[in-house]
Amino acid sequence: MIYLKTSEEIELLRESNMLVGKTLGELAKIIRPGVTTLELDKVAEEFIRDNGGEPGFLDYGGFPNTLCISINDQVVHGIPSSYVLESGDIVSVDCGVYMNNYHGDSAYTFPVGDVDTEVLNLLKTTKESLYKGIEAAVEGNRIGDVGYAVQQHAEANGFSVVRELVGHGVGKDLHEDPQVPNYGRRGQGVKLKTGMVIAIEPMINLGKRQVVQEEDGWTIVTKDRKPSAHYEHTVAIGKGSADILSSFKFVEEALK
Repeated sequence: MIYLKTSEEIELLRESNMLVGKTLGELAKIIRPGVTTLELDKVAEEFIRDNGGEPGFLDYGGFPNTLCISINDQVVHGIPSSYVLESGDIVSVDCGVYMNNYHGDSAYTFPVGDVDTEVLNLLKTTKESLYKGIEAAVEGNRIGDVGYAVQQHAEANGFSVVRELVGHGVGKDLHEDPQVPNYGRRGQGVKLKTGMVIAIEPMINLGKRQVVQEEDGWTIVTKDRKPSAHYEHTVAIGKGSADILSSFKFVEEALK
């Protein structure tokens, strides 16, 4: 069941998603070698609560923390821990906020210290592929058009697309219909309509696309143990272009 949102609901979703963007911006200020991922998690939870929200991921399906923090070959759903960030790491931070009965969801992959050029190119391409997908997320197109746009850009640059994990609708529930794969065929799948709100979230690997789940029951890693990047925006489908409800502005200001 796909729920079309009213303009009022979209504004409430924008508030939740903007708080996610601001939280990621706060983390951008402190991500550096020597910081533990659990420290990042505590900063995020405090900031979200101080700004009138609740962590959207905490206790969701039993997840133990506010953030999903995935390091290097971890694709998504990494659990914050005493792991100390080192120069050369990449750290994917996926953040959710629940506010005004609506969810926000966005992710950003940060380089830590001096990162290999090849890995920096993975980050750049993954972020670009997100925006390629967003360009295709307009009324009249189909879900397959979004996935095709992401897949084409990633694979044209020599990277691979994770297939087991997908984007999703966002609303009063964190995960709603439709599913939004990062691969696909043009003209296939659910037709996009104004009022649909979806999270587009490319997960792109430096090596092969295959992934496995760790014994903790959450963390997904690349099978070949090569790095993976993850960027995500929540967007509202519109007639001429998608309305991006989340924001990387606060991250990019902090990283200047």
